[in-house]
Amino acid sequence: MSKERYDIWKKLHDAEGKLAYMLAVFGDTLAEREGYKELDGMDAVHFYVVHKMKWAPAQVRAMSAADLRFVLTEEMSGWTAPVEAR
Repeated sequence: MSKERYDIWKKLHDAEGKLAYMLAVFGDTLAEREGYKELDGMDAVHFYVVHKMKWAPAQVRAMSAADLRFVLTEEMSGWTAPVEAR
């Protein structure tokens, strides 16, 4: 494998990790907005989607981060991460 190919993979996985992190941070926003007492991060995202879409928890937990971001596109519109999370 070439260094260029590894650099591309590294950038791809770095970007995927950052997107997953921001989804978890958005989960904190959902938890605060919805008044969740015990949930935050990805647990809050999953819980919110289960209740909003009326899907089974197993279905929601099986979704990729990209699919969850797609389902939450409108919810995330205009959202910015808190300064502490950037």
